[in-house]
Amino acid sequence: MNLNKRLNKQDALDLFESDDIFQIGELASTLCNTLNGDNVFYVRNHHINPTNVCVNRCKFCAFSRSKGQDGAYEFSIEEIIEKLRNKQGIKEVHIVGGLHPDWPVGYYLNLIKTIKKNFPALGIKAFTAVEIDYMSRISGMDIETILKTLKDCGLDTMPGGGAEIFDSNIRSRLCAEKIDAQKWLEVHEIAHNIGIKTNATMLYGHIEDYKDRVDHLFRLRDLQDKTGGFQAFIPLSYHPKNTETGGTIPSGIDDLKTIAISRLVLDNFRHIKAYWIMLGDKLSQTALLFGADDIEGTVMEEKITHSAGGTTTGSFTVEHLRHLIKAAGKVPVERDSFYNIIG
Repeated sequence: MNLNKRLNKQDALDLFESDDIFQIGELASTLCNTLNGDNVFYVRNHHINPTNVCVNRCKFCAFSRSKGQDGAYEFSIEEIIEKLRNKQGIKEVHIVGGLHPDWPVGYYLNLIKTIKKNFPALGIKAFTAVEIDYMSRISGMDIETILKTLKDCGLDTMPGGGAEIFDSNIRSRLCAEKIDAQKWLEVHEIAHNIGIKTNATMLYGHIEDYKDRVDHLFRLRDLQDKTGGFQAFIPLSYHPKNTETGGTIPSGIDDLKTIAISRLVLDNFRHIKAYWIMLGDKLSQTALLFGADDIEGTVMEEKITHSAGGTTTGSFTVEHLRHLIKAAGKVPVERDSFYNIIG
């Protein structure tokens, strides 16, 4: 395959259907090296999920609860500030959570404003497109106004959650209540146009097929061609435990193939992330040889994947992250929320 020629959908589908995982990995590794050399990025970050109370009931989600249901929780802004105060040295906070039926938009605005006031140097990556749309609906403000207001409060970047799989038939079976693909892409396009960089994701390994994955990747590539606002793509390996959808975890081969093909298709994305929370440390390390150049970060307190049976530890130390990267023959590079190199 000629890396000087842009892949089309049939090329991508052929790669997914191929069993030559090593050739696919070699191609992806070559492209990754062209973009980033041997550098592999990590960040000192802290994940916070403010609440698992959610008005939606996505069939693949084991995290959400109804208000008053056993296991439901919600953090006050003060509790979140205290969590961050006890995590010295972090450079980024990652905030996503449920769509709480009682929280007004002021909660989210005050949360961002209070974090930025107390920790002005901390990068704030917060709220999926689903959460942004929900804020718009409960406040009566349009998407652009919500995003501009959040940015004025201190929002720096946005995560890529809520994309799942863009195909409407699959989406209706997985998460019928969630915003559709067009709205997800619209929210991110508006964010890019007002100067908010975002990430993108794809949840794979549940009820979709290869054509659905290819369609998803090409819709992201098209928007990136238009805006250039995506920083990183994160393939998310499905975890079935405690979900209504059920099924099995994707194989390691499928994980590596999906990461590698994502690197090859998304030639206009600088970074592809091996999300160790879902992959585990050893498979994430191997992914660094299959086109991934980012291994996420210290994380510290992730609840969503662990609710669905994730078995990784809740956090990694910087020393462990650097060890994984070096042992893969790569160069560990600490970054901030905008992929600026630190130190």
